[in-house]
Amino acid sequence: MRKVISLAPESHLRLMLSPAVLKDLKEQHQLWENPDARHLRPEDSQVLPRLSDCDAILTGWGSEAFSRRILESAPKLKIVAHLAGSVRHLFSDELVREYVIPRGLIIYSGNAGLATNVAEATIGYMIMASHRWIECAEAFKRRKQTGGYTAPNAEQFLTGATVGLVSASKVARCVLPLLRPFGCRILICDPFLSREAAAALGAELCSLDELFERSDIVSIHTPALPATTNMIGARQLKKLKDGAVFINTSRGQVVDHAALLEQCRTQRIVAALDVTSPEPLPLDSEFWELPNVILTPHLAGRGRAGYHQIGSMAVQALRDCFAGRAVEGAVQLERWETLA
Repeated sequence: MRKVISLAPESHLRLMLSPAVLKDLKEQHQLWENPDARHLRPEDSQVLPRLSDCDAILTGWGSEAFSRRILESAPKLKIVAHLAGSVRHLFSDELVREYVIPRGLIIYSGNAGLATNVAEATIGYMIMASHRWIECAEAFKRRKQTGGYTAPNAEQFLTGATVGLVSASKVARCVLPLLRPFGCRILICDPFLSREAAAALGAELCSLDELFERSDIVSIHTPALPATTNMIGARQLKKLKDGAVFINTSRGQVVDHAALLEQCRTQRIVAALDVTSPEPLPLDSEFWELPNVILTPHLAGRGRAGYHQIGSMAVQALRDCFAGRAVEGAVQLERWETLA
């Protein structure tokens, strides 16, 4: 049986793997389970001696970066399965170039499962923000009666809206089919996407400025990279229509928050922000006080369905890796430096 080490604690395994999938994992492999309540470091004394004959390592939220020493101590290691989303923090660019790629090490990411959860949340934000339900509900509760209360003007809801998706990420590709029942016109901006590929997704490729100008709802799905920092600024935000909805469930760094605050102050747009920069916002940030701004604590990725998808795909990734088959969810290492 293949030897699998879990750096993630039992609580994380049970969060990400259904009971049936966890049972399969234990029956199919020799699993060493982390006895601690915290995520173990690869260098910990409980882990290091076990690396010499280890075939796979399971990581998760809270797992720390691998070092050159660790990879040299694990000559049989074939796959690192990350029971969470981004794997960027696990390996340095140098380590990927010098060790991971030459050794043919497979790195599985659970981004697809998280995308399922974030896509559902994104649709929820679109409906909630376009109807301005939070603002209406809070105002109604303060008055405790309908008399004298006029709901904010909101004429264009999700049905029939023009929706702009910034980046054709995994999340955006999960959002696309969820939008179909609402009869939306979908615009997409992604420098790596051709017009033909966008059309195959049911979307129209356009520039970033055009997307902001034409959309009733703009949803951000851009990874946080040096090249994308503050890529959405005053020029784009000023192009939003009056009554437009701006949603960010990706990373706060891609938006110039000073420019966003300037537009939100006018109350001509509604913003739903699951991520911000900084995160969390300072207590004195004006965003907290604006009625047309919905703030949530980076929770769009939460959900049992997506978590269990991550777990089941990870266990299948181990099977496929050890059988010499292509691994669904394997990171494209040649694109490592552009990963989210």
